[in-house]
Parts: sequence; C-alpha cells; structure tokens
Amino acid sequence: MPVKPGGLLLILLLLAVTVVCDGGGEFPARVLTLARAFPANKTVELDILKARDRVRHARILQGFTGGVVDFNVFGTSDPYYGGLYFTKVKLGTPPKEFNVQIDTGSDILWVTCSSCSDCPDTSGFGMPLNFFDAASSSTASMVSCSDRICSSNIKIADASCSDGDQCSYEFNYADNSGTSGHYMTDLLHFDTVIDPSMIANSSAFITFGCSTYQSGGLTKSDKAMDGIIGFGQHGLSVISQLFAQGITPKVFSHCLRGDGNGGGKLVLGEILAPTMVYSPLVPSQLHYNLELQSIAVGEQLLPIDTSAFGTSYNQGTIVDTGTTLSYLTAQAYDPFVDAITAAVSQFATPVVSNDEQCYLVTSRNSVDMIFPEVSLNFAGGASMILKPEKYLMQGDPIFLQEGGVPWCIGFQKASNGVTVLGDLVLKDKIFVYDLSRNRMGWTDYDCSAEVNVSIKSYNNEYVDGHLSASISLRLRVDLACGSPLIYPFRSVLTCLGSIVV
Repeated sequence: MPVKPGGLLLILLLLAVTVVCDGGGEFPARVLTLARAFPANKTVELDILKARDRVRHARILQGFTGGVVDFNVFGTSDPYYGGLYFTKVKLGTPPKEFNVQIDTGSDILWVTCSSCSDCPDTSGFGMPLNFFDAASSSTASMVSCSDRICSSNIKIADASCSDGDQCSYEFNYADNSGTSGHYMTDLLHFDTVIDPSMIANSSAFITFGCSTYQSGGLTKSDKAMDGIIGFGQHGLSVISQLFAQGITPKVFSHCLRGDGNGGGKLVLGEILAPTMVYSPLVPSQLHYNLELQSIAVGEQLLPIDTSAFGTSYNQGTIVDTGTTLSYLTAQAYDPFVDAITAAVSQFATPVVSNDEQCYLVTSRNSVDMIFPEVSLNFAGGASMILKPEKYLMQGDPIFLQEGGVPWCIGFQKASNGVTVLGDLVLKDKIFVYDLSRNRMGWTDYDCSAEVNVSIKSYNNEYVDGHLSASISLRLRVDLACGSPLIYPFRSVLTCLGSIVV
C-alpha cells in the first residue's frame, strides 16, 4: 500500500550545552570534559559498535514514546499440513533469524542451542533449522545463578543452578514434550510502530531459553521448528518483558488465517474492530482462562451442568494457539456430538472413522446449509459463534467411494477436566489479549485483510491507525537556535501515512 511521507519533527533537548546563535546573542561558554567509550589504543569490532548504537537509539526512542510491535505469521491450522502457526524472530548481534511456533499456552521464548546433540536437524516444513550460538553474538550473555530468575520462585519453568554459575531451566508441555537448557540474555530485533507517522527498527535485551535437550514431539523432524515463543502473561514472556521496558503496551492480538496458505497477523498491541466482544479473564491462572458458561447447538441449549466448566487447578477453559484442534470435557462432549448428529440426521450419514464421529455429506448438499452454528457462551455476555467449518474438518477420503464427502467433528473428548480452544476455533477471528484490563476480546474477521491497530502513547491517549511497509527517513534535529542539524539515521526511523499490518 503506498505511503505518504509525514512531517514529523523530533526536537532533542541538549542539556548542559550552550551555543552561539548565528543571529547574535552570545552565551557564556562552558567546557565539558569528554571521555572515550572505548580506549583509543584498542581495536573494537564493528559489530560491537553497531550494537551499542542500536541500544542507544532504542533508548532515545523509548524516551519520548512507546508503540506496538508487528510480527509476520506463517503456517496453517490444517492438521494434515502441520497444524501450527509460527513467526520469525531475530536474536543476537549480528541478528540471526529463527522460526518459532506461536504459543499462548506457555511463557518463555526458547530456541535450540548449537550445543544440542540430540535435537532435530531437519524439518518436515521444508525449511532449514537454525541454532543459537552464543559465541557468535557479541551481545549475548549467560544468566547467572544470582539472577532473580534463579533465586525467585518461577511458576512457568523450573529454574535451577548448574555448574559454572549458569541458570538452567526445564519446561514440560501438556502433550508430554519438553525442553531443558539454560537462560541467555541477548538483543531481540523488531519493528516498533511509534505513532501513525513513524516506525522504528528497534532492539531490546530479553531473557530467553537456549535449549540443549528436547523430548517427546519436539524431537520429531516432521514438525520441527527452531523453538517456541510463549505469549503467556507471566514475567518471562516476550510481551511482559517488552512492556516492563516501556516498549509495548500490555496487550497483544492475533488473527490466524484458516484458508489458503494460512498465515495471519500477530501484533504486540490492540487490534480494533467494531464487532469485538469481550469476556473477563479468570484471574490468578497460569494460562488464559475464560469462564465458559454454556454451549448451544443451533437454537438448542445443551443440558450440561455448569460445574463442568468451573475453573480450578485441573479444570477450566483455556485459549491456546499451541493446540491444533480443540477439546471439550466428557460432560460437554457427549451432549455436543449427540446434538450435532440429531440436527443433520436427515441430510448426512453418521460414520465413525479412526474413532472420530464423522458424517458423509453428498456433493449436492452444502455443509453450511445442513450443519448448525454452535455458540460458546462466556461470562460478560460474550458469545463465540462457530460456523460449521470452524468445528468440522474433512475426514478420511476412503469414504469418498461410499458416495459422500466425510466431515468430522474437530472437537476431541478431553482426557481431563480442561476445555481447550485451539487453532480449530481460533482461526479467522481477531483475538485480543488485553492484560491491562484483564479481558479477552474476539470477533470474526478475514485475516487476509488489513486491520486497525490502537497505539497507546505514554500520555494515555489512543490513536487509530494501520500497520504497513516502511520507507527510510532522515531524522531532523533542531537546536534551540541556529541552523538545523541533519542526522542520517537510515532505517532507524520510518515515516508512514497510515499504519497497516
């Protein structure tokens, strides 16, 4: 989308410096003693100087505003083509790119360490796997045992102290996979939307995991990635770390495209839509828990005891982009399947395929016409309406020879008391995780289209805009008097007429 150059003028206040104005008015001179940042008699690598400048520029930018961060999204919800969404992050100096799965059900960002001997080295997604090598990054540092991560009670991962004053971690996922390694600190590189007329190529130091051991599904090459980026609400998630540094607001949003080649949008900021509905997040939970109150199939409210949806240590309803399908507790699953079967009995033939409830639909019948909508009803009066393609998936094609197209219920029966809303139902919707207001919002949306984003500045005002491609801008700095100075901060600041993701 074409962009218009803006007329932004950034005035830097120069403290403790006096100048002589060209138009007269002489001021008393003051002598300042300057010291070198690096000794004159020692050689300094260019990468170290560039890294120092990036940190400096980030501080300058953070001094006058905050913004939102935009990540590209790849992947798909289709279980036959991987069934996951991922994004790209750049770490270290010089920056190195990693493909990491997007996971709102966990907190830490981790990537595979170069020292991992048993980790996958090929990926079924047809992309090369990358490994983090601390020795190759001039800005990388280990997290020591005396750091608060090791000395405090961390709920999201078991931190411990290993030999060599190195803070180690161990993290296990609900699918019985796991990772362990040690914590590192290094620069994360990203684009920050400062306001509707400016984007900054920014970087910030964050703490992340360097994985030296993986188990379970993480060892399988067919779905191997460089790591996982956790968007949980606790202190070590990327969103929490950037918010603590004043870089982003305490809200993030995603829109996962379900059709075509998938992909979508992921923004550390708030995507706006007029049809958005909100439900409160259940407080003091490890995950993003919502209070599911009832389920309706068509106009029929299902006879499910509300206790089946209660939130406790091992029960509740969570939203998790790291889960491909979706899961209902046994108390809800059986009435749900019975209601679907009854609703389509005149138009589809029930069959069981691989222990899944499926239905043979003849080509002359439209799935949208014969299957009912499903409504998940949450606290606060917010409902999530699921059209048939949001709770069905195409089944085993072996049934095609029997005179119909198989469509199977994508919801699975949970083996525990936890209802999980995974990519099956999250796709083709905007989801907003508003941690500052302790709520979650959603609405149906074409995730291939542009989205409106709210940018929150430090004075608590909101400006509506769009995220988009950037152009270079030369930063103009005016002194209090005299001629303006021009600093070519190429690619540090960009000017936009609108902000479009």
